[in-house]
Amino acid sequence: MISGVSNAALPHLRPASTSASHASSGLQPMMPEPPESAAPSSFRVDVSQVKPLLSAAKATSVADNPVLRDLMAMNWLRTHDSSASQSVVSDDAPQNTYAQVKVDGKVVATVYNGGSSTMTNAAFGKIGKLEDPPGLAGPDLAQWRADNYARLLGGAVEKAPTPITQSQWTPRESTSTTYSREQLDAAFQAMLAEGQRANAQQQSSYLALRGQAGVSADISA
Repeated sequence: MISGVSNAALPHLRPASTSASHASSGLQPMMPEPPESAAPSSFRVDVSQVKPLLSAAKATSVADNPVLRDLMAMNWLRTHDSSASQSVVSDDAPQNTYAQVKVDGKVVATVYNGGSSTMTNAAFGKIGKLEDPPGLAGPDLAQWRADNYARLLGGAVEKAPTPITQSQWTPRESTSTTYSREQLDAAFQAMLAEGQRANAQQQSSYLALRGQAGVSADISA
């Protein structure tokens, strides 16, 4: 019966070996051929040619980058500008108030001696973008704004107790943002010293906390 079976009917079987030692073994299951990918790869890495990446890297410092160094120094100077006196009063300080605009007894806008102004969101929505006359500044500009705000909002101008005249007004000097080479170099050194002091304080605090933790551990033991 087996000899009459077509080979096409047994796709997973193959004839037994015809050798004498396997003559009586009958049919055996077909074993899969090893894949070609199992062959050992011929690719090898020459370890002697491998070089550490860090050996070619060169450590750089901020001090070696003039542009970055100057930017950091300028930022430090702006933050620690000693010329900015705390006694200087801002334009919109209460003691610099020129007048207020009121609608139904409520303050909707305030103008200051330097010409600047503040107002509520509702008032701003009604006034919109109001172009100031060219060349007008100080108390003269403050008066012009107060009059036009009152006209557009349907309110009234109420002078404050602290207005000044145009002749009494002194324009603020613009703050210079240009620093000399000596200022930048001194600022950079001061910035480094400040950073070193901060690091020393942090290290001291860390060691103190670590010491306290060690004492606690000894006591609990």
